[in-house]
Formats: sequence, structure tokens, C-alpha cells
Amino acid sequence: MVLQQIFDNASSVMTVISFTTFLGILGWTFVLRKRSDFDKAAQLPFADEENDRG
Repeated sequence: MVLQQIFDNASSVMTVISFTTFLGILGWTFVLRKRSDFDKAAQLPFADEENDRG
């Protein structure tokens, strides 16, 4: 009985932690984003090709 209560409480805590993490990721992505940083990161796979040509 006690063990079941511990697992129920742990499940509730993990749900809250997971939801908070999800909201944090959304906030970081949409609210705190810097478009210039994402544009630079998007060009990284092509950086080597430009250096090889030059």
C-alpha cells in the first residue's frame, strides 16, 4: 500500500516536471529566440563547402 502511494506521487511529480520542461522549451524557442542566431546555425552545414572553394 505504501509502495503504491510512493509510485503515484512520483508519477505526479514527473508529470509536472515534464510539463514544466516542455513549457520551458516552448518559451526558449518562441519567446526568447534570436533570429540571427538561428540563421547562423542554419548555415553551419554549408560552412565547410565555402571554405573548401576559397
